[in-house]
Amino acid sequence: MSDTILIIDYGSQYTQLIARKIREQNIYCVVKPYNKIHSLFTNTSNIAGIILSGGPNSVKEKNSPKFNKKILNLDIPILGICYGMQLLCKEFKGKIGQSKSREYGHAVVSIKNNSNILKGVIKNTQVWMSHGDHIEKSPKGFIVTSVSKNNVISSIENKSKKIFGLQFHPEVYHTIKGKIILSNFVNKICKIKKKFKIENFLLNKIAHFKKYLHGKKIICGLSGGVDSTVTSYLLHKAVGKNLFCIFVDHGLLRFNESIEVESIFKRKFGKNFIKVDASNIFLKRLKKIKDPEKKRKIIGKTFIEVFEKEAKRIKNVDYLAQGTLYPDIIESIPFFGGPTAKIKSHHNVGGLPKQMNLKIIEPLKELFKDEVRELGKKLNINSELLDRHPFPGPGLAIRIPGEIDKQKIDILQRVDNEFLKYLKESKIYNEIWQAFSVLLPVKSVGVMGDERTYSYAVSLRAVTSVDGMTADFYMFSKNDLTEISKRIISKVEEVNRVLYDFTSKPPGTIEWE
Repeated sequence: MSDTILIIDYGSQYTQLIARKIREQNIYCVVKPYNKIHSLFTNTSNIAGIILSGGPNSVKEKNSPKFNKKILNLDIPILGICYGMQLLCKEFKGKIGQSKSREYGHAVVSIKNNSNILKGVIKNTQVWMSHGDHIEKSPKGFIVTSVSKNNVISSIENKSKKIFGLQFHPEVYHTIKGKIILSNFVNKICKIKKKFKIENFLLNKIAHFKKYLHGKKIICGLSGGVDSTVTSYLLHKAVGKNLFCIFVDHGLLRFNESIEVESIFKRKFGKNFIKVDASNIFLKRLKKIKDPEKKRKIIGKTFIEVFEKEAKRIKNVDYLAQGTLYPDIIESIPFFGGPTAKIKSHHNVGGLPKQMNLKIIEPLKELFKDEVRELGKKLNINSELLDRHPFPGPGLAIRIPGEIDKQKIDILQRVDNEFLKYLKESKIYNEIWQAFSVLLPVKSVGVMGDERTYSYAVSLRAVTSVDGMTADFYMFSKNDLTEISKRIISKVEEVNRVLYDFTSKPPGTIEWE
């Protein structure tokens, strides 16, 4: 088993970035809420180091998340980031004060003493700060290794105990040498030897499911997207004809997608590929629903009902496989009792009903999107499938803010089709992580053919990313935007205004709802 870095989450919106940066070093890591780590103390043989995340609270508050002292008994390296550093300071009798002005954003820190974790970092380096409290007096046994321009202690270190604290966030892009700092911790201080390799992950998963699912029947919710495709191919390697792939057309797919998915996967799985047209029941249940969280929950619940109905027809089915990824779980973490603020419930995580007849299998739940694509290559999946842009399980339901109906879906499908066709024809589709259109719940006045129009406005979204945890908007040329806009307005008569979304993640999410 790979050596593991345990990330203890105290509620920071950056916790997922810590995990992402660790994985980039081919090192396995897991995120656990601070109040859900008790079971970990019974078997710590593969934990090589612990990172305490930041968080929105003050350690001076009575009800703030607390440090579990059992962590110190493990005698392994610890890194506290922001709130995590302040927890360590409090535990080791340092003094914490409240800043008159909160340090937030870019800052420059100066290295004052040699530090194992800051090796390779220039003396004055740019970092990203986000804190209200600060350390006024370093804890016993620790030395101060850097300070900010405001003379705030920025990092501390206890060399003998291998405990480190950073007031800034090394996981954030704006900390210029953040990757080096995290690499120093996991590679030089924790001395990770067993690296995480995707081919080993694949072989272990296949072996595990061959044993665990022997003789059992499994249905896989297949959408045609990257995640469910890789899930189905992996499980097919393990259980063969005992895998039944069910494609549910919920009426919220992209233009002609239902036909394309059936054509591709019928060839792969033959009689074990089942297409279900459930569009009427989904649209009926979504009628007059405006709230995006309600949409997601309705869709998640209805999916399960359809799968369970199909499972009865197949007979003796015990398991439902889903393409849930690690970011889905992290973003839905409050459903597991964690402190991080809920971003959104994913239809296959937070949207699942509490009582189900089928047991859930999630073969990819430890992976990020880029790792899933790498896994797909090892499974010899066609690059045309692997390079598809992500498409959310709730489909166009979360790209139509407000109420949904068939007419709106039809309009959005045609708009989206024109947008994606242009990207492919112009050879820029693969430069973009995800591109799609949003049908806005507003109409505006326009002029077409010397006549007044009062039609829908749409917003286009295109982002670049590695794994979807963070993203930046794609910078189209003026000519590209002009041509895309002209195509949409000329081909989709119900639309007379095209907008482009210049928002990164954070502060926005990639999807609108």
